[in-house]
Amino acid sequence: MTTFVFVHGHWHGGWAFDPVRQVLDARGHRTLAPDLPSDRPEAGAAANAAAVLAAMAESDDEAVLVGHSAGGLTIPIVATRRRVAQLIFVTALLPRPGQSANDQFEREPEIALPGFRWTERGDGLLDMPDQVALEYFFHDCPPAAARAAVARLRPQTERTLTEVTPLTVWPDTPRAAIVCAHDRILGPDWQARAARERLGVEPVILECGHSPALACPDDLADALERLAHR
Repeated sequence: MTTFVFVHGHWHGGWAFDPVRQVLDARGHRTLAPDLPSDRPEAGAAANAAAVLAAMAESDDEAVLVGHSAGGLTIPIVATRRRVAQLIFVTALLPRPGQSANDQFEREPEIALPGFRWTERGDGLLDMPDQVALEYFFHDCPPAAARAAVARLRPQTERTLTEVTPLTVWPDTPRAAIVCAHDRILGPDWQARAARERLGVEPVILECGHSPALACPDDLADALERLAHR
């Protein structure tokens, strides 16, 4: 039995992992998926990490942190503050000490694929247009599940994009990576290269888009089980 702690990305909540959690729970694992305070303008990566740590208060030290998308900016910070067994990055951004996410996008334009966009509200929060979410987040998900997911998206603080990461040094924690070959948001080639060059691992490739927990939960569960504690 493994405890998987899922950390969501921008605009999402813990609900985004419900399908894969159901699969893993049925297989005898324990799963957690806290909501991050990402709809608060003042909340950055440190606040996100604190929310994960609070949810893990009663977890053992063998928990596996799974960071999806921008959740990848959070899970290494958590691992600097308490012991965890492993970090698994799922089609995820990776923090670079001394840089913001926007710095990385500027220096490595291949990270972000063209077309994905959001709306600035002027209050420190970003809105995600429904049609963009359907086309880029959920294009290969079951239609009813995609529509339900769009309805649950929240405003997103821009601070996690503009702040320099509070991570000063990467934790000495085992790592793994899952790349989504049909991702329309983060370049699959960049994902694979970053896994090899920055994480030092050979990634697992899933034939799905940016939201494998909704699009292919069984395949994602299989990959997580294979990778856990490797």
